[in-house]
Amino acid sequence: MTLRTRNLGTTGPRVSALGLGCMGMSALYGDADRAESVATVHAALEAGVTLLDTGDFYAMGHNEMLVGEALRTAPPARREQALVSVKFGALRDPAGNWIGFDGRPAAVRNFAAYSLQRLGVDHIDVYRIARLDPEVPIEETVGAIAELIEKGYVRHVGLSEVGAETVRRAAATAPVADLQIEYSLLSRGIEQDILPTTRELGIGITAYGVLSRGLISGHFSRDRRLAANDFRAHSPRFQGDNLRHNLDLVDALRAIAERKGATVAQIAIAWVLSRGEDIVPLIGARTRERLTESLGALDVTLDAADLAAVEEAVPADAAAGERYPAAQMALLDSERRTL
Repeated sequence: MTLRTRNLGTTGPRVSALGLGCMGMSALYGDADRAESVATVHAALEAGVTLLDTGDFYAMGHNEMLVGEALRTAPPARREQALVSVKFGALRDPAGNWIGFDGRPAAVRNFAAYSLQRLGVDHIDVYRIARLDPEVPIEETVGAIAELIEKGYVRHVGLSEVGAETVRRAAATAPVADLQIEYSLLSRGIEQDILPTTRELGIGITAYGVLSRGLISGHFSRDRRLAANDFRAHSPRFQGDNLRHNLDLVDALRAIAERKGATVAQIAIAWVLSRGEDIVPLIGARTRERLTESLGALDVTLDAADLAAVEEAVPADAAAGERYPAAQMALLDSERRTL
């Protein structure tokens, strides 16, 4: 199959209009089924998805090895069409605790060496530090990625969760393909300063969290109990009155979805797709069933009346609760304007 495609900025590769975020197949959303995860990656490739997103710190390398296994066992034609985006720099201890970020050039080279081995590839298509290292100028980190590009180990520079000023400094150092950042009906902060800046500079957006970690998928119930190893158990938007308020917004979206003959998830994904051809949503499907549903968003067209109805149902800043706990919000360069 062939899906519609979009460019990752003016200097990046052309990729499927939806990418597959693989994090949840290894970590942070409770237990996952490895066989089903590999089958889901295979199904995504078969459906025409070409962009796979992972991180070297997702379950301390587990996710990269899983993606590597999926690529190794995929049909050669599908494997060759796959582009892999990798985030690096987040530091973990043996207990899985988060202990900082490292953007030093030597660390960038070291992280890349291990990622290439775990993925079983000879190059990484888009390479990005997961969070800005406050101790290392972004110019040094991006410069190290540019050196890896010169040596053939990386194809494109990416960014993740950085603000407009940092985007400008990075782009002045080397061509930047895209900025990976949360963007959904419930998380629209990039519209203020960041999105205008990326558009001015010809940098694409890979949007993660388009279903707000399942909150606006239409599948999250008010009485659902989250496992201890599911980070949403500590996420502000999934707590108490915040959860009740946010699920009321989902009910309003559901009415629109029913009129359109679509699911809530498809409406939410279609809305992100409608924000511009420079935006590639990452769908975090962990099963083939959820993948099929998400890909169905490509068949949903939202006209002006539909978009107005969605805006009325879920206005900007309608969400209750921040997208991360306070300690993690403080690490986001992209949120500095609100702190």
